[in-house]
Order: sequence, then structure tokens, then C-alpha cells
Amino acid sequence: MADAPIVFNDGAAYEEFMGVWSRLAGEVFLDWLAPPPGLRWADIGCGNGASTEMLIDRCAPTMVEGIDPSPAQLAYARDRLAGRPARFRQGSAMELPFADAEFDAAIMALVLFFVPEPARGVAEMVRVVRPGGIVAAYAWDLAGGGFPVAAVHEEAKAMGVTVPLPPSAEASRRDVMPALWSAAGLREVDTRSITVTRRFADFDAYWAVSQRGPTTGAALASAPESQRNAIKERVRARLPLDADGGITASATANAVKGVKA
Repeated sequence: MADAPIVFNDGAAYEEFMGVWSRLAGEVFLDWLAPPPGLRWADIGCGNGASTEMLIDRCAPTMVEGIDPSPAQLAYARDRLAGRPARFRQGSAMELPFADAEFDAAIMALVLFFVPEPARGVAEMVRVVRPGGIVAAYAWDLAGGGFPVAAVHEEAKAMGVTVPLPPSAEASRRDVMPALWSAAGLREVDTRSITVTRRFADFDAYWAVSQRGPTTGAALASAPESQRNAIKERVRARLPLDADGGITASATANAVKGVKA
């Protein structure tokens, strides 16, 4: 459990750190959902609009309503998607500011493990989706080492520096997700794993991006320089260079979907 909420307040930093990864996994996720065009979507925990943009580009929605607790992230999302069929408002995943059955589909993209009460968050998604609508999510497989910078976290821990986990890390387990969806009354519940790769020009590029996360960067910044350097070299040893001096990192997310009865 984290001692304090993990908050993303910098849309540009989030884009560099996680936005690219989110879209890589999201492309596979949306292919798996295979939704028809013309739906009205709720993007729960929309952050800086990375997932919202993906929905608009790939799913031809009539509208996407994004909700997030961070005003700074929402400001970035509004600028990013000005003129597109998207609206954004501040709010909590556990108390959505929407009417019952207002949407055809609701998703959480890399959000479920941040919700303090995941079952409540899923129930809220179900509430705002019409009967026959889609309720789905994908989240990094934290328990299985699927986080994009898991190597950094693991080597930091080995050197006595702990990077805080989200408050509901267990909710990202593939064996936990279907139970949450079924308990919320959803039918046709299904899950899958999604593994994606991202190439970095060199190790320094990978390392710089890994520091853009609010918990990873803060945890390492609080450590003595000698300890940070030792962690960096341990991570470097784990990531082989390709013929051009680049690094290819992988990440795995678990995904779940269901249909409202």
C-alpha cells in the first residue's frame, strides 16, 4: 500500500513517461474490444488525454467524456484535443459525475490500480453505462513485473530504495480482474495479457524517461548520489544494447472486459 496518493500533475512529463506506453498497449486493447463506431464513451482517469485521443482516432465516437482528479492533467487534455469530440471535467472514479446509463462504453486505461476501492470504481462504470454497453480496463501487471520501468524499481529495491506502489496494485492481477467484473454484475467477462515493446535511442534516453514518473523520480532523487549511481549501473547491466546502441524495453498489461446485463 502507498502511504500517500500517487498524483500526476504534469501532462507533458506524463506524456513522455507513460503516454507512449499507454498508446502502445491501448492499440492492442482497442483491437481486442473491437467496438462499433458512433458510441458515447466515458474515459475514467483520462489523465492528459492520451487514452481519449486514442479513442477518437480509432473508434469514431460521437463523444468522449473524460474525468480525472488532476486539474493540470485536464488542462493539458483540453489543449491537446481542442476541437475534437471530447469534454473533460474533474472528479473521482469512485463517484462519477454522470447520470445512470449515460454512455455506451466506459474504460479505465492504466487507472484501476490507482482507485482506492476498485470494486466501487467498477460499480460506478457499470452504473453510467447502458444495458448492453461495454465496461473495460487495462492496467500494468505490477505483480508480474509488467510495469514499463520494473527494472528500475527492482534494482532500486535491491539497493534499499523503495518506489511506492499504487494503492490497489493487486487489482491489476489477471486473476483478480474477472472477479471484480463479475461481482459488478457484468456478463461475458473476458481477460487477456498485452505485451508491448518500446525502443529507446540509448540507455540514457531510457533512464531519463524513467525519472519522469512522480514516484520513481522522487524516490531516486531522495537517495544519495552514490546510491542513485549504483542503481543506474545495475539497471544498465540488465538492458542489453542492440547493434545501433539502442535499448528495447517491454511491458505487460492485463486487460478485462464485460457487457452490462
